Amino acid sequence: QVQLVESGGGLVQAGGSLRLSCAASGRTFGSYVMGWFRQAPGKEHEFVAAISGSGALKYYGDSVKGRFTISRGNAANTVYLQMSSLKPEDTAVYYCAAKAGPIATPRAVASYDYWGQGTQVTVSS
Repeated sequence: QVQLVESGGGLVQAGGSLRLSCAASGRTFGSYVMGWFRQAPGKEHEFVAAISGSGALKYYGDSVKGRFTISRGNAANTVYLQMSSLKPEDTAVYYCAAKAGPIATPRAVASYDYWGQGTQVTVSS
């Protein structure tokens, strides 16, 4: 069982930056693929980014490519999402997700077994 706790959300003006963190429990963090998803009111979960266990492979959603960066610190059992050049349409609840072992489709919600409670990000215009 893995528990995930997100932090770092908040209110920011358009063009600003935020860094989200997701702390994971467990001693095998380095074997988990970690993902970030977001959900805006009335919309489905949207894939944001994912990173392999070693950090060598990274995936990004088209809407955030070039603005967001995913990274991980396996010694700290933490994955990060650095968000820059934020836009009002980035407003959503951001969720951290985890899956043990390799994933064939890291962009799919159904690929992940564990989810955090979410952290709100609001970007004002």
